[in-house]
Amino acid sequence: MSDRIEELRRRHAVAEAGGGEERRARQHQEGKLNARERIDLLLDEGTFEEIDKLVRHRCRDFDMQDQVIDGDGFVTGHGLIHGRPAYVFAQDFTVFGGSLSEMNAKKIVKLMDLALKTGTPVIGLNDSGGARIQEGVVSLAGYADIFLRNTLASGVVPQISAIMGPCAGGAVYSPAMTDFIFMVDKTSYMFVTGPDVIKTVTHEDVTKEALGGAATHNSTSGVAHFLAREDADCLRMIRELMTYLPQNNREDPPRRPTSDPADREDAALDSIVPAASNQPYDIKDVIRRVIDDGNFFEVQEHWARNIVIGFARMDGRPIGIVANQPAFLAGCLDIDSSTKGARFVRFCDAFNIPILTFEDVPGFLPGTAQEFGGIIRHGAKLLYAFAEATVPKITIITRKAYGGAYCVMGSKHLRTDFNFAWPTAEIAVMGADGAVNIVYRRELAAAKSPEAQQIVRKAKIEEFQERFANPFVAAEHGFVDDVIEPRLTRGRVIRALRLLETKVDTVPKKKHGNIPL
Repeated sequence: MSDRIEELRRRHAVAEAGGGEERRARQHQEGKLNARERIDLLLDEGTFEEIDKLVRHRCRDFDMQDQVIDGDGFVTGHGLIHGRPAYVFAQDFTVFGGSLSEMNAKKIVKLMDLALKTGTPVIGLNDSGGARIQEGVVSLAGYADIFLRNTLASGVVPQISAIMGPCAGGAVYSPAMTDFIFMVDKTSYMFVTGPDVIKTVTHEDVTKEALGGAATHNSTSGVAHFLAREDADCLRMIRELMTYLPQNNREDPPRRPTSDPADREDAALDSIVPAASNQPYDIKDVIRRVIDDGNFFEVQEHWARNIVIGFARMDGRPIGIVANQPAFLAGCLDIDSSTKGARFVRFCDAFNIPILTFEDVPGFLPGTAQEFGGIIRHGAKLLYAFAEATVPKITIITRKAYGGAYCVMGSKHLRTDFNFAWPTAEIAVMGADGAVNIVYRRELAAAKSPEAQQIVRKAKIEEFQERFANPFVAAEHGFVDDVIEPRLTRGRVIRALRLLETKVDTVPKKKHGNIPL
């Protein structure tokens, strides 16, 4: 018995040593933690329990039978985050470059199958050179097995990916199917084909960082959702995100007590929207004044900045926020912002997180680039997402709500439960300037001089604004439930959320819809 125990301890020590002290030191020199250090920072102290620690690869080609390490380069198991269970796997770059093999793929598959059975989130810490070349097709099969689990788990349990080193080729598609992707600045990158292949095929010269670095995917491609300074910062951000998410699609997100009064008024909101309708302001200032303690956890902060998405709490309850941003592109909806908003709305709906929308949108961004790029199809994604969502939905119109964009942004017609407008709201088919050119074309043409035309135009603009560019016509039709003083917004939203706690809404029975991808 003592011999077996000694052998067990030896194997455990080999697995924990990974690729050895020298390779772990190299990770540190590159500003990266090793796999086990990352897990220790992610999980509550002392709660990690490892699974499949003694798994070994079965490859006998290319002298691989002489290169066997227990665990086979992946660390998998479960632990607690803020006292709640989570499954986690971490690729150890010190062992075969963190490459995916037949056996360590099976470790991830086992983990994800358990997560589905138990309704538990899955977090992947990626740092891998890709498929293990020596194993050929069986390593590729391992990727496909993981892709299937990503798909089956989508909308059932939260899936989070942290890219903490290389992630290339087919390896990128598992993170791409998860709910949120974190990347670490200067030490992580993702791409389907690397710089060398691109240079050979297209003759373009590009660095790994420019092609697929954290800054690129957070600001240009929109592939990533969060940008971290270093490994420890990335893991801290994941822990914070988890405080807003339920364990699975059958549970509500976790509440926490707050000392921020539910009926708190904020007089600054009464003057936060500029008098001139073409003057910008930062919608984040509005958001922070309404939510609990001003704590806003923004998602995809650096991409498609004309729309703002993220998590906050109201009355201690997590909510998702979608808001047009007048400080960027005047808050217009375009291809990227529509896609960004749609995916976030669908995530919130899948995981029982109420959606609060702040609307100030002058319309869809015009131009051939948008039309040729498919703004009709992409804009329909956001429309589809809002219409499909059955969670509690509340919309606040702070200023502009023009044309089709008014319909898209959580309008009453898309089954939104409570729609409020501020007195500064302008709800119309289009802005007054454009409308006057169409509606009063004859009156303008009849003016005998440019000066007279300007006088007529000014008078008609004022008339149009008075009659249509205000919230009261919409209120008369019941399209907004009330026109409220801005300072009272927090109290009205919280009372609505409390009322909607027992909300039940349904969609027609079907396998699934066909969202315009």
